[in-house]
Amino acid sequence: MSSTELSGTVSMVTDATFETEVLRQDKPVLVDFWATWCPPCRMIAPILADIARERADSLVIRKIDHDENPVMGRTYQVMSLPTLLLFVDGAPVRAFVGARPKARLLAELDAALRG
Repeated sequence: MSSTELSGTVSMVTDATFETEVLRQDKPVLVDFWATWCPPCRMIAPILADIARERADSLVIRKIDHDENPVMGRTYQVMSLPTLLLFVDGAPVRAFVGARPKARLLAELDAALRG
């Protein structure tokens, strides 16, 4: 576990820490590309915190401020906020664009992880 991660929490990453904190994780990682001015981003934040606690044993959740860290957004072609990208073994496997209810997000995550 890295110094910026507590079990079951959502921690921030930057363009500089993305490789270590996302791409080199042993577990699947859900990355929330968000911005402070984005109301749907604020709506989904508590849902992601709940999921981080509930799935701490099997999923890592990270947040990256799209405005302050534009490189990763460009790299992964993030065009709308919030965009959630699911990474497995360092590769993006699924994008979820826009806020959604917790049950729907969990169902979509489970389907993507099953594969």
